[in-house]
Amino acid sequence: MTGNLYRGQAGLPFSSALRVYEPLKAFPAEQQEALRTAAARSVSRAAVENAELLASLGRITRPGGDPFPTGATDLVRVLAPRTDDTPPAAPAADGGAKTPAAGEPDSLLYCPSQLVLRAGLAANALMEGIHGPLAQLLIPEEQRDRHQERIKEVRAQAGLGRVHTRASTWGIPFSWFCLFKESDPTDVVESDGHIVTVRIRATIGEALERVRYAVAHLALAAPDLDMLEDLTQLTEWLELFHPESVVELDYGAVADKVYPDDSPMDVRLGIECLAEGDMTGAAAAYRRLASRWIPIRQLARAS
Repeated sequence: MTGNLYRGQAGLPFSSALRVYEPLKAFPAEQQEALRTAAARSVSRAAVENAELLASLGRITRPGGDPFPTGATDLVRVLAPRTDDTPPAAPAADGGAKTPAAGEPDSLLYCPSQLVLRAGLAANALMEGIHGPLAQLLIPEEQRDRHQERIKEVRAQAGLGRVHTRASTWGIPFSWFCLFKESDPTDVVESDGHIVTVRIRATIGEALERVRYAVAHLALAAPDLDMLEDLTQLTEWLELFHPESVVELDYGAVADKVYPDDSPMDVRLGIECLAEGDMTGAAAAYRRLASRWIPIRQLARAS
């Protein structure tokens, strides 16, 4: 399989990601050189996305019944910190952002894919969910046990307990939108008349300030709301990372269905209305969110 693909073209479920990019000094010394090397191999962001998609398709079609990544290679996404005086990165010809100039790796931010760890977490979640019996048939116990050994090896080598990427299929959790504002730096990546993805970024300091604000107000105004637990877990996750990190929401191919998207503003307005006791305003914000995202989530059950 060749050529540049994205999930919308490949007919795969819409997949979105929340990523944290850390400075090189946040990683163990033994991992820093591997990050530099992996980043130097990446021609563009689009190339990284394409390689990850092709690798995932290869895993589910390879013989032997083992769908897990082996950890032989790990892709790395790289981000150049953007300041008020720094213009946005120019788009590359293939629809991705150009890789930041080499020579100053210590000024870049890195987000390793950590596919071995993430695949293990996803498999565990699947086993514990309502589709656990089916998952046990699709993923033989022998393959799961083998992957647990890979996880132990990766953890021992990297010395990291934090996972830099959270993924969601068939829609973006509303809690993720609490981390961003519509004024945050945003890249809209287009190709052949389609929006390939939209990426919005905030410093981790900004993201934490916003999510803590949301937690504080919901804890008082709507303590039984499921979103409060999601936001609490999100806060605990972000607190694991270096204070100079950047958080990125990558819409993925679902952006072609929903962008331009006012979800960050609607979530913020909804929380503010709850805090002020304005149930009418909160309900209106939720209706806007629901009209935008429920049709996307219903696709997961479409035949």
